[in-house]
Amino acid sequence: MNGPARRGLSVSALLLLATLAASPASAYSGENYMVCRLNPRGDNFLSLRSCGATNCQEIMRLGPDTPLRTLEPFGTRGWREVQVLPSLDAPEMGGYQTGWVFEKFICNAQY
Repeated sequence: MNGPARRGLSVSALLLLATLAASPASAYSGENYMVCRLNPRGDNFLSLRSCGATNCQEIMRLGPDTPLRTLEPFGTRGWREVQVLPSLDAPEMGGYQTGWVFEKFICNAQY
C-alpha cells in the first residue's frame, strides 16, 4: 500500500495508540486461591518461598486449604507470587506475609 491508503492506516493506528495510552490502566487486585492437591501421606505442606525457585529460602509452610491471594495475574515458570491470608474474606489491604508458591498446589477458591 502507498499513498492515501497507507497514510490512513498510520493515522488509525496512531489514534488507537493514543486512545489506549489515555485509558486508565486497571490494577490487578488479585484472586483468591487455596492450597490444594497436597499428599497427606507425604509432607502435606506447601513451601512459601522468598522467590520463585526451589533453591530460594523457605519462609513458612502452608497446610491444606490455606487461603491465598495472588499478586500477579499469571505465574512465572510454574511459580506464583501470593499473600497468605487469615481467611478468604480478608480485606485487600493488610500486613500479610508474601512469597512464592508452586502453582500446581493452589486451586481457585470457591466462596
